[in-house]
Amino acid sequence: MAAVDINLSGQITAGFARKRLMAFAVPGVILLYLLYTAVAFDLAGLAQRARMDNAAILLSDFWTHKTHITRDNRNGAVSAAIEGESKGAYPPGEFPYWVTIAGDVTTIDLGTGHIVTYDAAGARMIVPGYGTIDIRPDGNRLVLSAPKPLPGWINASDTRIAVTTPAGRFNYTRSKVETFKYQAGWELFFFTLDSPFARKGPLELLNLAAWGDRVDPDRSNIGYMVSEFWTNKMWRHSDVFWALFETILMAFLGTMGAAIIALPLGFLAASNFNPLAPLRFAFRRVFDFIRGVDGLIWTIILSRAFGPGPMTGALAILITDTGSFGKMFSEALENIDEKQVEGVRSTGANSLLRARFGVIPQVTPVLISQVLYYLESNTRSATVIGAIVGGGIGLLLTQAIQTQKDWEEVAYYMTLIVLMVMAMDTLSGWLRRKLIKGS
Repeated sequence: MAAVDINLSGQITAGFARKRLMAFAVPGVILLYLLYTAVAFDLAGLAQRARMDNAAILLSDFWTHKTHITRDNRNGAVSAAIEGESKGAYPPGEFPYWVTIAGDVTTIDLGTGHIVTYDAAGARMIVPGYGTIDIRPDGNRLVLSAPKPLPGWINASDTRIAVTTPAGRFNYTRSKVETFKYQAGWELFFFTLDSPFARKGPLELLNLAAWGDRVDPDRSNIGYMVSEFWTNKMWRHSDVFWALFETILMAFLGTMGAAIIALPLGFLAASNFNPLAPLRFAFRRVFDFIRGVDGLIWTIILSRAFGPGPMTGALAILITDTGSFGKMFSEALENIDEKQVEGVRSTGANSLLRARFGVIPQVTPVLISQVLYYLESNTRSATVIGAIVGGGIGLLLTQAIQTQKDWEEVAYYMTLIVLMVMAMDTLSGWLRRKLIKGS
């Protein structure tokens, strides 16, 4: 009896020792892995190379816009344009309220005491707490006069001088001098400057829409407003919403097409419906191959084969999801209750009728749930696929990112993508309740 107690005591002690060893070993392994990752990916160097000032500018560009005040140094012409685009240019002779022109002297008030002046001698900028930055051309070079030493936010050479302050930016080259003023909001989001509704407040627009005189005798003011918004040349709302429709269409066609193809193939891969083991094995390996290759790889292959376009993206989603659906559908079919099938068989029903009335009702909740989930997921994936195949909102998002100047448009597209995913999630949940629970 004592020997048994000693043996049990030894087993318990050994068990506690193993648990204590694991309690110390697992965190140690994780710590070693994290240290290796830090060295392998050069996290210290990455932290040193990080430009937090650029990150701050990027984040501010998401919710601000900039107005360019430009003087052509060759002829002295001064112009104003939002985001520097011709589509956002002020009419000739018109300028924002913070720009004053008297003869050949242009004064720009950037706020908080930052003043920029263009004149015949050159240009200068007053920076509170620092002093005056004076620039004048001298032959083929630029001469800079400013308090020494020059701070890091002044970048100067013989051909270009750039000043970056929280109030705005100022660039001087031999051909032109340009000042950027940042302001909150997505300017010209509703109407461009050439629209008769531009620069009108909400109350003025409401008055025009409700009972004001018609701006265009041939159509109502509210119809005219909708048309001006829909055809906005800077924000291109009509193109953006058409791209959203293309993205949803890619996800829908790819997901539903994959479900339609995978359902009969799932029967051929299920052991309780296909007695031929080699055939089942072949279909299962095909499913593994199709879903084992990432959807982006299929997108690149298909875009080389069929060219760019939304249909190519839909085919890429269809191929990838066919493998995933085939595996899930076959496993769902293998786990059905055979008693229901036997009940239908007892009525003399053939194999198609047994599948229709004995099998499909059992697996329908699983199939619908998976298909709707993949539809929601593919709505997000279609954004990335659209960037590759040149269709949908993904294409517009990629173009806006590549320009590196229209970050407010990037924020606009990202907001629409999030809203689209939220809408698809709500829709799929509603369909799930209607089709599965019946309420």
